[in-house]
Amino acid sequence: MSPAGDQHAPLLRAFLDHLHYERRLSPRTLAGYRHDIEDLLAWLHDHGDLDPLTVDSQQIRAYAADRHRGGLTPKSLQRHLSAVRAWYRYLLREGRVLNNPADGIRAPKVARRLPHTLDADQLGHLMALPGDTTLDRRDRAIMELFYSSGLRLAELVALDVADMHSSDGLLQVTGKGSKTRRLPVGRLARQAVQRWLEARPRVARADEPALFVSRRGGRLSARAIEARLRQRAIEQGMPQHVHPHMLRHSFASHLLESSGDLRAVQELLGHADISTTQVYTHLDFQHLAQVYDQAHPRAKRRK
Repeated sequence: MSPAGDQHAPLLRAFLDHLHYERRLSPRTLAGYRHDIEDLLAWLHDHGDLDPLTVDSQQIRAYAADRHRGGLTPKSLQRHLSAVRAWYRYLLREGRVLNNPADGIRAPKVARRLPHTLDADQLGHLMALPGDTTLDRRDRAIMELFYSSGLRLAELVALDVADMHSSDGLLQVTGKGSKTRRLPVGRLARQAVQRWLEARPRVARADEPALFVSRRGGRLSARAIEARLRQRAIEQGMPQHVHPHMLRHSFASHLLESSGDLRAVQELLGHADISTTQVYTHLDFQHLAQVYDQAHPRAKRRK
């Protein structure tokens, strides 16, 4: 740590104790806070041996800009500034500073990456798994259910056999924040799950409630599901890496293309904030733009 850091080491230790004992943060999170505050202290020392207890917002903004120019990504810079704000909030509470110089300073917006999806033909090819063994039926049911209901990986892992026996044909899942929602299950997915349930007793332990189980009879793990889906995609000759969230993305994108109902897609996906769902409108517009470029007489590019 720099000389400035040494001077203020007791304050940093007290802050980390506050995070550990009062906020109950994990050791890994504490290590991140320590790294980010020490980075600020080192920068202040290198730029005129500035006192962290008297710096102003302009100097914190200069720190953020310098780190961004140095190659720190917007996401990492957001984390740095969040740690700095938390430290100054603590110092303000303890009466060591008069204001929080990091308030109102934000990192550049993170470029939003569009999720990768499969088109209907690719999905049809992926689902057309050959074979009718117990594991063939299981893997087919997993993929059909992912795409039919737009499930998260954790939601599918947590499903029990009892969750599939609903009189109204809906599936109840528990999502983020322990929030439950009821989802429709398509005809092909229902058929695939039914065929798996007929074969499930061959491998499942008698007392195992999980819908999807491994060869050993216990609940199938998230990692195992990811590996099976990746392997099945390779066997089917898919041109790209296929993962569970890609099927969820495809579900959302195809539903929005057909219905245009953003609120309904939000409810089905279990998004708390509609802004999370709006990424799929960009996919939809991207698709429309491609169609326009390919089909409109005035849009076609000359070779």
